[in-house]
Amino acid sequence: MVGQIEILTRGGVYLGKLNPAKHAEIGKVRPVIILNSQLILDSAPPVIFICPLSSQSQKEFSNLHYELNPRDKLRVKSYALIEHCRSISLNRIVYPRIGQLSKSELDNILNRLQRLVGL
Repeated sequence: MVGQIEILTRGGVYLGKLNPAKHAEIGKVRPVIILNSQLILDSAPPVIFICPLSSQSQKEFSNLHYELNPRDKLRVKSYALIEHCRSISLNRIVYPRIGQLSKSELDNILNRLQRLVGL
């Protein structure tokens, strides 16, 4: 998109550049879900809150990971890795959007995030 700025979408799936990773952090370029409210995203914040996706899940995290079926340009079954949610610079996002979660899927991920932090 030359000359245009794409506004991020809550629940949108984009590629995120997560390197360099430290120790047990998840890294590399991978799909991420944008978790910020749309009101915040509309103001083009310099930092956004994301949930990384992976094509693999571990059994011990089955109560936290959320399975997503392929859609749009997200071509493989993926898992939202709730324990790896974090803030990243807006500059780490690769456009364009490659997928969009439904409200129900996003709600399930946010509920698991609340469980993780004890709410």
